[in-house]
Amino acid sequence: MSTGLERQSSVEVTESDLEAVIGDRALARDDHLNAPGFVIRPNDVEDVLTDLRDQAGFDHCSCLTAQQYEDRYESIYHLKKYADPTQEVSIVVPTPTDDPVSESAASVYRTADWHEREAFDLVGIDYEGHPDPRRILLPETWQGHPLSKGYNQEKPQVVTLAEHENPIQPDHHEAESDTMFLNIGPHHPATHGVLHVKAVLDGETIVDIDPDIGYLHRCEEQMCQQGTYRHQIMPYPDRWDYVSAGLLNEWAYARAAEDLADIEVPEYAQIIRTMGAELCRIASHMLALGTFCLDVYGDFNAVFQYAFRDREVVQDILEDLTGQRLMFNYFRLGGVAWDLPEPREEFIEKTRDFLDELPAKIDEYNDLVTGNEIFQIRCNDTGILEPSVAKDYGCTGPVARGSGIDYDLRRDDPYGYYPELDWDVVTKDGCDNYSRVLVRMQEVEESAKIIEQCLDLLEEWPEDDREVQANVPRTLKPDADTEVYRAVEGAKGELGIYIRSDGTDKPGRFKIRSPCFHNLSALGEMTEGEYIPDLIASLGSLDIVLGEVDR
Repeated sequence: MSTGLERQSSVEVTESDLEAVIGDRALARDDHLNAPGFVIRPNDVEDVLTDLRDQAGFDHCSCLTAQQYEDRYESIYHLKKYADPTQEVSIVVPTPTDDPVSESAASVYRTADWHEREAFDLVGIDYEGHPDPRRILLPETWQGHPLSKGYNQEKPQVVTLAEHENPIQPDHHEAESDTMFLNIGPHHPATHGVLHVKAVLDGETIVDIDPDIGYLHRCEEQMCQQGTYRHQIMPYPDRWDYVSAGLLNEWAYARAAEDLADIEVPEYAQIIRTMGAELCRIASHMLALGTFCLDVYGDFNAVFQYAFRDREVVQDILEDLTGQRLMFNYFRLGGVAWDLPEPREEFIEKTRDFLDELPAKIDEYNDLVTGNEIFQIRCNDTGILEPSVAKDYGCTGPVARGSGIDYDLRRDDPYGYYPELDWDVVTKDGCDNYSRVLVRMQEVEESAKIIEQCLDLLEEWPEDDREVQANVPRTLKPDADTEVYRAVEGAKGELGIYIRSDGTDKPGRFKIRSPCFHNLSALGEMTEGEYIPDLIASLGSLDIVLGEVDR
């Protein structure tokens, strides 16, 4: 039975409807290329967002962008609908430079918790009423906010010894407490990167966990703001989700920048992009499956090695196409760097051979994994993530689809050549670790269907019409204060980019919306009341990459 909110989410909301919902709380309009924008007061945030969620159906807080101008700070809440992500609205909240305090949205969307902590950490905006106002990427001892205008990058960070917390404090027992504090990571193979999980146990049961991120923070947004649109930004996206998903990352930037600069990509290049992106999705899901099985039942020699074997075949194909093993740098604004490698017949045949062998390999995985009793015991009914909770945390990708949320930007916010192809969105209703694994395994089969159709088109495409790039100016300078938020369906979920142009050849603000960041924020909800082995399984089922979480 659908709720009133679900029904509302599927209803088309016009700008007049938005104006009616927001009413006189809208101080001005600040429209973006992708969505109408409304400027509101800092103390109206909770009320306005609650009304947009409950009355207009905007149940997906996709991203929060914080930035500083010469005369103000600004928070932008990018709102969408899970039922129709093409319905968007931007809520812009300005605050004065001498008192950058805005009302927190964490009580409306739980995903705003981590977003507002990041906005405070990097930009310096305080969110009144926030449940946990700590830094999230940088240490608590850090001085200043790196993305604020007054930040001095030359000033050393001097911290007195007294402010350092002793990382090897002796064990101690508090008489009034029956709980135990347990550190997991940051150097632990099952944390999938440099992640520190602070766990509180009551006996063997998890009472509370706190994912401690930021160890891999590499200032990607700041580096992109210092690079030119045309040439210098594109190599960076490969390094966010660096385990085989490079072309998917590159597409996120390309889609945002191409909308910003009004660039039309040739149809032939769109087919190549779509094929390459799905090869990356297969490679990413293969790695996710292999490492997950290693986490939950330690089967290093079988599933892990099988998955790496098949991923290696995909990597070989991608290397032939792009010239690189991992950091592809193959997309260009307006298309791709070059056509299929010559002789193209050999490349197409090699790719078809992989696709022909894939069904037998999928059968092997089902025999090894889904039929494994240990695997089923560890995964069935563990890491439960109900659909309403997943939406509240902004979860997307296989994590959301494993909770029955039928949301995929390739279909729901069409781009590339996806609308012209025959394929299905995979969802499972189990809401557990098992369902998330099944979604990824079946998505491999759907990606293979997409690649097969792309190969058919590329093989038959007239030789004199193989245009791989649009005619793009050498220097791009979009109009000042033009703003856009665009996203693609990455291997882990919705990978979005917000760009604000300042009239130069470099972005005034470049914000990365990481699906792993959102998905990881739901880990506590998934593991409360479970055991430590369930925590490891749940973390593995999220398929996070810390390079993308921390950025």
